[in-house]
Formats: sequence, structure tokens, C-alpha cells
Amino acid sequence: MKAIISHDVDHLTVWEHTHDLILPKFIIRANIELALGKISVKEYFLRLSDFFKNKWQHIDEIIEFNNSYNIPSSFFIGVNNGLGLSYSAANAAYWIEKLGKQNIETGIHGIDFDSFEKVKKEFDLFKKSSTQPSFGIRMHYLQKNENTFGYFDKCGYKYDCSEFAFKNPYKIGDMWEFPFQIMDGWVIDKEKRWQTQNLQQAKDSTMYLIDKSYKENLQYLGVIFHDRYFSDSFKTWKNWYIWLVEYFKNNNIEFVNYHKAIDQLESVNNEIAHPDTIFSS
Repeated sequence: MKAIISHDVDHLTVWEHTHDLILPKFIIRANIELALGKISVKEYFLRLSDFFKNKWQHIDEIIEFNNSYNIPSSFFIGVNNGLGLSYSAANAAYWIEKLGKQNIETGIHGIDFDSFEKVKKEFDLFKKSSTQPSFGIRMHYLQKNENTFGYFDKCGYKYDCSEFAFKNPYKIGDMWEFPFQIMDGWVIDKEKRWQTQNLQQAKDSTMYLIDKSYKENLQYLGVIFHDRYFSDSFKTWKNWYIWLVEYFKNNNIEFVNYHKAIDQLESVNNEIAHPDTIFSS
């Protein structure tokens, strides 16, 4: 089994949220977590200090960490607004271009899902800023309906990774679908909108998912970690990610990105479709 770790960029700055409810929800969440004893007083004040820094992303920091473990970074950046994703098109373009210059795999964090025209518009907007010949998508909040994946394939996406399932990658038309199995919020927040698990509980939940992936004979284990949480202001999240990476490393689980995985899958499929013929005399 190989690991594909990717990062959804939901926020870039604090003040991009002056016209939505993210800021009051953030304050309420921090107070709940402090009252429940899930975060320390130091962690609480570090979160408040983020307002003055006007920074809610840790893209460069997580790239530096990933590089130290030879993890090929993959990021999903939005080119549209909705459901709390509120950063500007200019800020999105800046990061798409910056990551492209570092040859870091970057895809769309999609918003629209129920109209081909709207899905195609996001595809075209991203393509204007990207230097990649091909790219993929993951939907924000994993939104989709019965037509969404077909729209993605029709647009020309190389891959999608918006499905939670214990299944191996498969094709939808010309597009590869990569189900994922582990997401940070689902093991740390569980069913709530605030942290309910401590680090050990999060580790235990994660090991259950990893063991299940082995039992299902998965070729690739998909992990989602939001870059925002690679910070001491979200200590459990950061420590969980570091622990998970070290677990993979200590168990000789190879890190790949989506394009590398596709190369491997298509190479195997090509060998199956065109096996070498050995003639004996």
C-alpha cells in the first residue's frame, strides 16, 4: 500500500471572512474547546493572535515539513467562493502560480457541482493560472450528485478525489477516481464542529482506518490534511499529522502524489492489455 497525502486550502487570511460567519464560528469553537479541556490556554491565545497576523494558511510550512520526509506535496485551491471558502481570485492565482513554480501538484478545490457549465467555468479559471498540463479536483465539503463525476470527466480533469470509500482507484471515462480513507477533521472532530478527541483517541481511530485499508487490499491510502492546522494553535492536529507521517515512514509505506499513482496504474493496465509474447521453439 502507498500513501497519497493532500491538503485542502480552505482559508488564506482572516479578513477575507468579514462578510460570512466564519469568524464568529471560530471564536465560539475556540471557547467550546477551551471549556471542554480539549485545548490549552496557550493554544487558545495562539488562535486569537492569528487575527493580528491575518494568516490562516500554513502552505509554506507544510511544504517544508513534507520535503523533509520526501513527501510529494499536493494542494487543492479554490477559484470560486462558497461554504466558507472566501479568498479572492487574485490570492488563489498567486498561490497556484507560486506552487506551480515549485513543481508542486495543485488541483481545484471545487465549489460548483450540479451544472456542467459552472463546473467547466471553474476548470477554465484554474487553467488560466496553472502551468500544469493536467490537474484534478476535490470538492469543498465533498459536494456532489449523480452527475458530478461525469461533468468532471467531460471537462477534462485528470482525476477526482471527492469520494470517501474503501475502494481502489477506478476510471470514470478518461478520468481516474481516487477514493480517500482518512481526513483530519473526521478523526479529531468526529461528528461535531469542534475538537472532541485527544491525540491518542485520534491515533486509535486512524489505526482502525489503516487496518481496514489493509484488509480491503487497497493499493493507495488517501489522506486529507488541511494546511491551516499545521500550527501550534491547533496542536492536536499538527501532532496527529506528524505522528501519521512518521508511522508511514517507519512502516515503509511509500509516498506518491496523484500523477505518480496514475502513471503506475496506467503502466500496469498497459502491461495487462499488451503482455509480452514469449515464443518458444
